[in-house]
Amino acid sequence: MDSKSTELTKREEINEVVECCLLAGKLMLQGGAETYRVEDTMMRIAATYGFENSHSYVTPTGIIFAVDQMEATRIIRITERSTDLQKVTLVNSVSRGIASREITIQEAHEQLHKIESTTHAYPIFTQIAAAAIASGCFLIMFKGGWHDFFPALVTGGLGFIFFLYVSRFVNIKFLSEFLSSFVIGLLAVLFVKTGMGQELDKIIIGSVMPLVPGLLITNAVRDLMAGHLVSGLSKGAEAFLTAFAIGAGVAVVITFY
Repeated sequence: MDSKSTELTKREEINEVVECCLLAGKLMLQGGAETYRVEDTMMRIAATYGFENSHSYVTPTGIIFAVDQMEATRIIRITERSTDLQKVTLVNSVSRGIASREITIQEAHEQLHKIESTTHAYPIFTQIAAAAIASGCFLIMFKGGWHDFFPALVTGGLGFIFFLYVSRFVNIKFLSEFLSSFVIGLLAVLFVKTGMGQELDKIIIGSVMPLVPGLLITNAVRDLMAGHLVSGLSKGAEAFLTAFAIGAGVAVVITFY
């Protein structure tokens, strides 16, 4: 084999490893993983195949990755992010399989594509039921009375249904949280006005908890502690705006109440 063919084979190998690293990072970032975890996974995969000097820069909206032997730096754009920790776990399993040499790069690529094409989220009905029950339980946790458990359960469930509906048809960030909290406020006021509920504040607090970006806040703090200031601040800003939208929706109802 001449030097030109060897160089071509080497370049194809580099491209395959880089594609696998980018796909793994993309899936983890879309699933809600921390920035430092995404970077560490990508660099470990590259190091397994002899590319010790890989470089990655991850933000919530994009990934930049390169190895020293590659002429061009690769970049991908992240447009959709959600909370899917099962997907993060599956990608971690694939990366561990690569590190232990249990699977080849081709097998890893196939498994990652399978993870990407598979929906790991719970059915809509299960999500709604969980949000409703969680709303009632949060009300009790915040020292609300059992007489308000059912109003909080219904309010939280209907508010989450509205959140899913708006998120599906309106592609405007933070609008779904604002409108959902507005509906939750209206329903809570309705329950109190009709005498079915007693403590308006406890019902609203319990019902909006399924909308609170808890994972986003946690990841922002962990990224800041790990030294990823850009990612930490951007995630913190997104969490703040989401919380502001939730509070604003409730505040509009309380103002007129």
